[in-house]
Amino acid sequence: MPQVFKTLLHFVYTDELPETDGEDEAASAAMSQHLLEAADRYDMQRLKMICEDRLCRHIDVSTVATTLALAEQHRCQGLKEACYEFLIKSPKTLDAVMATDGFQHLVKSCPSALFDLMSKLAAR
Repeated sequence: MPQVFKTLLHFVYTDELPETDGEDEAASAAMSQHLLEAADRYDMQRLKMICEDRLCRHIDVSTVATTLALAEQHRCQGLKEACYEFLIKSPKTLDAVMATDGFQHLVKSCPSALFDLMSKLAAR
């Protein structure tokens, strides 16, 4: 994705992310997910933390499962905890998330995250 690479280069040279004026939340969250993957791949810890923070602020029913899978794959403990907190908020929230395609992807790709979620639910 050329925009991700362009944003990554901007960060490398300026140590900040470009402004996202006019960008909707879904596009901003998607960019943060792609940047998180790149930051982990290239061991850019500061960028990874910035992306984690942004993603923590964009958790909703439609994104939480995908975000949790991403957090699991890239060892983002804070982001994982934020996703778990969102998921265990209420049974209604969890039911809505379980109906998403992202949750089906989570079940297949990250069974350990699902096990952790079940443990947190049982502890409540």
